[in-house]
Amino acid sequence: MPIEGHKGMGRVSKSDEGSRDGSRGSSCSSTPLADTDRLKDKMRRRIESRDIWFSLEFFPPQTVDAAVNLIPRFDHMAVGGPLFIDVTWRPAGDPGGDKETSSMTIASTAVNYCGLETLLHLTCCNQTKDQITQHLKKAHSLGLKNIFALRGDPLGDEWKTEEEGFNYASDLVKHIRCEFNDYFDICVAGYPTGHPDCGSYKENLRHLKVKTDAGSDFIITQLFFKPETFLKFYTDCRAIGITCPILPGIFPIQSHHSLRQLAKLSKLQVPQEIKDVIDPIKDNDDAVRNYGIDLATDMCRVLLKSGLVPGLHFYTLNREVATVEILKRLGLWTEDPRRVLPWTISANPKRKIEDVRPIFWASRQKSYIYRTQDWDEFPNGRWGNSSSPAFGELNDYYLFYLTNKCPKEDLLKMWGEELVDKNSIFDVFTAYVTGQPNSNGIKVTCMPWNNDALAPETSLMKDELEKVNQMGILTINSQPNINAKPSTDPMVGWGPEGGYVFQKAYLEFFTSSENISTLLKVLKKYEMRVNYQIVNVKGENINNAFNLQPIAVTWGVFPGREIIQPTVVDPISFMYWKDEAFALWIEQWGKLYPTGSHSQKIIQDIHDQYYLVNLVDNDFPLENCLWQVIDDLFKLKASEQTHGSA
Repeated sequence: MPIEGHKGMGRVSKSDEGSRDGSRGSSCSSTPLADTDRLKDKMRRRIESRDIWFSLEFFPPQTVDAAVNLIPRFDHMAVGGPLFIDVTWRPAGDPGGDKETSSMTIASTAVNYCGLETLLHLTCCNQTKDQITQHLKKAHSLGLKNIFALRGDPLGDEWKTEEEGFNYASDLVKHIRCEFNDYFDICVAGYPTGHPDCGSYKENLRHLKVKTDAGSDFIITQLFFKPETFLKFYTDCRAIGITCPILPGIFPIQSHHSLRQLAKLSKLQVPQEIKDVIDPIKDNDDAVRNYGIDLATDMCRVLLKSGLVPGLHFYTLNREVATVEILKRLGLWTEDPRRVLPWTISANPKRKIEDVRPIFWASRQKSYIYRTQDWDEFPNGRWGNSSSPAFGELNDYYLFYLTNKCPKEDLLKMWGEELVDKNSIFDVFTAYVTGQPNSNGIKVTCMPWNNDALAPETSLMKDELEKVNQMGILTINSQPNINAKPSTDPMVGWGPEGGYVFQKAYLEFFTSSENISTLLKVLKKYEMRVNYQIVNVKGENINNAFNLQPIAVTWGVFPGREIIQPTVVDPISFMYWKDEAFALWIEQWGKLYPTGSHSQKIIQDIHDQYYLVNLVDNDFPLENCLWQVIDDLFKLKASEQTHGSA
């Protein structure tokens, strides 16, 4: 079910780099990538194979709550396979700062925590040359590799000359190339109807040629309303020697208000025929959006039919319904159930070869990335034998990209507005793993250890998970045993086609100290088959791990490459994970209740008295024995209680 120290210089695990999957390269790219796999290279390959792509634009929200909600939207829209996303530069919102709502933070989160190839806007507006350089250095340090170089809109009615900065995007492009050589891929803007500050359409084209000659790699256009507008612009660009990819900017009309606002900002005239349709329905957002979907879909079809358009760039306005519907109608939204690895790959260049992680963070992947962000090297090929992986401390459980997206009121309805006893906790866990409503008739859709829906493979263990959770074995992570399932299997498959995947059965849970004493007796019978580790919040550690060696619990065999083992159970890392796992009881659940309340005391007692356990069944070709282990636990416990009372 995946629901699922101190800062050091980083853990080192060296191995030879294995062969890499030659994917077509979406934003959540297909496997850890080679150095040369840059955005412009992905574009080139897609153009050569005539494989149309799409990309998505987002803007930084103005509030922290909106930022919290935007990150799951990144995850949802990544499923469709965008080649990249871009994040706009909002001068009024401290765009280069560290606030949750800054352009830099949102873009960094998309790259590092959502695994999305990301293009960061950067404007000349109201910035000195030194300030721009510092922004670029920060972007580099955060793993951002792509810059959308723009002059930017003036803060007032007219552009004011930047004496110590740049006044043209072409100068910004030159500066990036001068200071950072070829590190960044650079995009510039094209204006199919001409830039509003240019004297003529031809002058606008000449300025664009200067920007591309300065070192930009591709062009994204301003929005337009008719396909022939873009096609003429494209032809005119090619006629004056502009050879880089040119992507049309598509604006799905989603409401009368957003159309007026964007047209005003872009200084564009909305065609009369569009006004004639929208004006009578302007107060009906659904009707306007449906019209916008039809209009944008028809325009995209004309553009694609021309054979001149390698990809489509969508201005989403941070919404997903209209854009996703258009992409589905065009056949560009491709939800491939297969995963490259069993976890989301970060798009940060320094993690490009990472292909092994501990299973404990299976459903808190963003937390794992946060806690390992300062590592100098990342495991490749094997986890290795490290006696001290330097996991950073997770002191702030309310980082916006780790925060539970459900409001407090909804969490209380799911997890209990008032807890009676520990059985109330058992019922919540049971409702979550079964998908059935809780005692209040509310479905439990998330838990402190998992902010998302259960993994599909959980359905293979649903009955067993229901039974053990009802008995106080509170599971937070599990996987079934798998023996040579095809890599294309929609439920457990991952990796390229033609391979086979394997898993050892894994079970991780909280349970009482009384159950632990009995469990240890039972485990003696399974000593040669089951590896175990049992810890409490104080760090008391009971295990049978040989020399604390990691155990591969997921691996795959694929044509033309070495075995890949992307998930391990590492006894040392488990001790770092247990701190986080125990703290989530208090930080995510206990703090929902008034201080000193009976409900909070129940959570505190579990935190203080329960143990965290992981079990691995090493005989993966055989039937999973872990359920029998739990069954034996309760049989022995019942027997001891019977004899004790006799």
